[in-house]
Amino acid sequence: MKNFLFISCLFTGFLACSFSFAQTTHQVGSTTLTESTLISGINLPWEVLWGPDDHVWVTSRQGTVTRINPETGASTVVLSKAVMNGGSGEPGMLGMAMDPNWASTPKVYIVYCSGSSFNGTEYLSSFDWNGSSLVNEQQLLSLQAGGIHNGSRLLVLPDNTLLMTTGDTGDGGASSQNINSLKGKVLRINLDGSVPSDNPIPGSYVYSFGHRNPQGLCAGPGGIVYSSEHGQSNNDELNLIQPNRNYGWPNVEGVCNSSNENTFCSANNVAEPVFTWSPCVAVNGMEYYNHPAIPEWQNSILLSVLGGLGGQYERLSVMHLNEEGTSITSEVQYFSSFNQRVRDVCVNPVTGAVYMALNGGSYPGSGPNVIKEFRNLDYVPPVLVAGCTYPGASNYDAAANDDDGTCQFAGCLDSGALNYIAWANVDSGACVYGAFCPEDVNADGAVTVGDLLQILGAFGQACSG
Repeated sequence: MKNFLFISCLFTGFLACSFSFAQTTHQVGSTTLTESTLISGINLPWEVLWGPDDHVWVTSRQGTVTRINPETGASTVVLSKAVMNGGSGEPGMLGMAMDPNWASTPKVYIVYCSGSSFNGTEYLSSFDWNGSSLVNEQQLLSLQAGGIHNGSRLLVLPDNTLLMTTGDTGDGGASSQNINSLKGKVLRINLDGSVPSDNPIPGSYVYSFGHRNPQGLCAGPGGIVYSSEHGQSNNDELNLIQPNRNYGWPNVEGVCNSSNENTFCSANNVAEPVFTWSPCVAVNGMEYYNHPAIPEWQNSILLSVLGGLGGQYERLSVMHLNEEGTSITSEVQYFSSFNQRVRDVCVNPVTGAVYMALNGGSYPGSGPNVIKEFRNLDYVPPVLVAGCTYPGASNYDAAANDDDGTCQFAGCLDSGALNYIAWANVDSGACVYGAFCPEDVNADGAVTVGDLLQILGAFGQACSG
């Protein structure tokens, strides 16, 4: 039968010969997600990132960066580094971020730990992408690393600065409340490694403090920054990161709800979490989701959950937000039946597919592992039509849905003219340098703003002198 089928396929020439394979699906409300494997055999994936080159980039705790074609699954290891303990424990190669100006500055920012558990260093480095490999490492920042609690996620902000989470390396929180230490913090760094001039503490990378081991970062509506943080045995936290705020550890765990905690919180401007989990479930990587492909997940945080030391809580938690993004309205849990530690997620911005990295069944993770794709195959991405999408532009294209930066705004370009328009980029040749008609244009007996606007042609009128 196999031979006959093969011959039939050859005989039919250009006719399609297809085979049907059962695919695993998952129902999310009225949306059907089809599960597939993006890559298998990767050991302990830690960061999963959708790159500006439309590939999936993955760090492994064992010290590699892998670049994956999401359409074919073809992959290439583009960086290998020696890391602490070979990545067998918590430290190793951790967070990663891409330069926002990728077309002109194709740099990748990576955190990794080297040395030994008792004499280690955590590095934030940048690497240049040359089209096939990451090269030309530049170490931007370093701090003491430990055998546990090293953070570290990265997030590029709209102002082209970088947030980096760091853990207390297991010192019980002594460093977390020490403003002179870089441990137990969220740091804010310029992309060249310098300290931003507008950081809350002049000359310091410290952006927020009082953290135990934050290992998730993402940005949501209005630029809100969310972070997930491991608690000790209770009170894993989901926090809104704000500059110069104290997040309490080790004096406060979770919300301020004891006498001692209330006293400390009042005296130290402590920011309370917007959500907590007790006992700890080991919250990790996260991504804001607002894609139409899965409408049931819109305006939510996709939160990876490792499951705690016992591994009984592993899952993907969908944290639904209120409209402002300032509070959690509900948590819905998925994929717990996998019995796999969920380390991180990323989103395909075109298809809305979600990629989820698994880390084995127990702490601190074991490989080889897989990265799964969950995709709504019924969703058809809109065809991109490049053009000017701003209705007020002279070359506005009503059919365009992908602004190409070519919008033209006609007006006077001379800042010394009465009718100068700051946002104009095409000279109208109609600059006005003095009033050419009476000030009381509408002859109502008073000089008003309306008169001035008519003089400047704001109403499409011009009076003759």
